[in-house]
Amino acid sequence: MDLSLTEEQLMIQETARRFADAELAPHAAELDLTKDYSRLAANCRKLAELGFMGLNIQSEYGGSEAGTVAFSLAITEVARCCAATAVTMSVTNMVAEVIQAMGTAAQKQQYLPGLCSGGFTAGSFCLTESGAGSDPASMRSRAETVAGGWRLSGTKQWITSAELAGVFVVWAVTDPEAPKGKGISCFLIPADADGISIAPAEKKMGQHGSPTNEVHFDNCFVPADALLGKLNDGFRIAVGELAGGRIGIGSLALGIGLAAMEYASAYLLERQQFGKPLADFQGLQWMLADCMTELEAARLLLMSAAWQKDSGQAFSKQASMAKLFSSEKANHACYTALQMLGGYGYMQEYPLERLSRDVRITTIYEGTSEVQRIIIARDLLKEAASQQV
Repeated sequence: MDLSLTEEQLMIQETARRFADAELAPHAAELDLTKDYSRLAANCRKLAELGFMGLNIQSEYGGSEAGTVAFSLAITEVARCCAATAVTMSVTNMVAEVIQAMGTAAQKQQYLPGLCSGGFTAGSFCLTESGAGSDPASMRSRAETVAGGWRLSGTKQWITSAELAGVFVVWAVTDPEAPKGKGISCFLIPADADGISIAPAEKKMGQHGSPTNEVHFDNCFVPADALLGKLNDGFRIAVGELAGGRIGIGSLALGIGLAAMEYASAYLLERQQFGKPLADFQGLQWMLADCMTELEAARLLLMSAAWQKDSGQAFSKQASMAKLFSSEKANHACYTALQMLGGYGYMQEYPLERLSRDVRITTIYEGTSEVQRIIIARDLLKEAASQQV
């Protein structure tokens, strides 16, 4: 098995690293403190100029056609310096991918060039509701048939980058009489459509530099040509989108974890206690070794899932494994690094405090760790059952 990266993938990784170090790292703490989303928007436009907002999108729509492995590599490098920018980059890429996969020719032409070029600062998914998070099939948003299309009403919760988005991918119930999950459809709705209102950004534990908003749809007219995919087939689209998004969030978590370990390693070399550098203490060496081993394993899981997706193979189980392991081990790495710094790690002037807050959400969004375990176990048991037949 050849695990080496292609020349193009290495170039994308290096470009992402240089951009993140030069443009994102110097301002990440300020973005977290001020919540100045205009800076986030500027970051996203610069990423679009580099081709990073459509890494797996065809060139005819302005995409880079670089593939999922390159997407994972770039997200990791961006997240290493600014998690807030990385999550907007990840979600926008996935919005573009679902439009490319399910959209009509007209829909692709309408939205993909804007997402790839930065004409739209971001794209957002409107799936989660207050009573439909891990169980999206329980959503209550409704789209009722009217002349020329639908009228959509409902509230979506915890929508990443909603106030920066140019287009929303929105799920709503179109057949309330259908069995659970069978009567849901998916729509493409421009952010300036009548009937859409966006609430102020939520106050969160971490990811302060990334706005997360409620999005309200009040009798929002959705024309017939805004239907994404087939009528009442939206739940299947959502499941497919989440699988790809898990590679992005796993890569984001990996980047945050690596940033924590890089800072802690430098600190161990510089800080002295009992007359010698902290790096000379075996207990701290083992903490560093364990965390870096886990993060390397996370990287390999992500590369495997990304490669299987690029190869056209089933990758849902692999994506869930990668997201579960990466997010859990990145959390462990951040809290371990904070512990290595002792009291300094708890102070806002050091990055471990921010990294530890930012990484916490990675075990929750795009499917909690518990949901990932359900998906993994379900697929494993299906495989075991098929072998017994």
